[in-house]
Amino acid sequence: MLPYGTLQEAEVALGRELTFAEKLWFNYSAQKSDYFLFCHNILFLFCIFSLVPLPLAFIELKRSKNFDKYKIQPKVRLSFSDMVRCYKEVMRMFIFVVGPLQLVSYPTVKLVGIRTNLPLPSGWEIVLQLIVYIIIEDFGNYWIHRLLHCKWGYEKIHRVHHEFTAPIGFAAPYAHWAEILVLGIPSFLGPAMVPGHMITFWLWIALRQIEAIDTHSGYDFPWSPTKYIPFYGGAEYHDYHHYVGGQSQSNFASVFTYCDYIYGTDKGYRFQKKHLGQLKEIWRNGTEQEYKSE
Repeated sequence: MLPYGTLQEAEVALGRELTFAEKLWFNYSAQKSDYFLFCHNILFLFCIFSLVPLPLAFIELKRSKNFDKYKIQPKVRLSFSDMVRCYKEVMRMFIFVVGPLQLVSYPTVKLVGIRTNLPLPSGWEIVLQLIVYIIIEDFGNYWIHRLLHCKWGYEKIHRVHHEFTAPIGFAAPYAHWAEILVLGIPSFLGPAMVPGHMITFWLWIALRQIEAIDTHSGYDFPWSPTKYIPFYGGAEYHDYHHYVGGQSQSNFASVFTYCDYIYGTDKGYRFQKKHLGQLKEIWRNGTEQEYKSE
């Protein structure tokens, strides 16, 4: 809750006029407790998970030729009942694991210094903090994910997530409850090490969820803006990991591929991609020669 009763009090305390964004924040948050603001994360997670994968689900069910050519594993199709089962399982996990964890983790958020007061962070401050969060989460997630592919970790925990060998957006958070808890650690490490404003924290939670849905989309769209982000893994990269399954020792990356490259855990993927590229080139050349001979 902001320690100001009016906009004028806030401007006097800051020694300047509030920006438009700060006025919006004041009008919304002035009479709300910090705990209530923090609990917005639960609502954001629910809305993002329920709405963002819907276009991908419609594309999967419609089976249009315009989109089928972008499906990474075209021979694998999920039914409407499969999607409903996946959604229900994830929502059950949200209700019994993620939600309660959010509710009880507020003291930690206050302890590390995530703030709700004025002034608001600048756009550049938000962007730089999000980049730090991504790098920290990426490194921690890589090693936890890699450990989950040991015999015990996979059989007892991680195999649940790999039930979808051809993933869909709704399957992004589909996992064993223990995996959700463990993988939540690197997601929180960034905000804990470089604490910022609650708005930055909200954006980080939303961005991480949207990225996970994109990575598990099952479609490699050429117009995706993520293709212009250096070292971004994307759907095709992570889809290979699901396709190989429990024996996979490749493509553990969460967002960016630098850890896989540094530690050599992308060799199988790069070999397959190179091999398929050569086969496509041979097929293309053969087709062109047949066309010319005609």
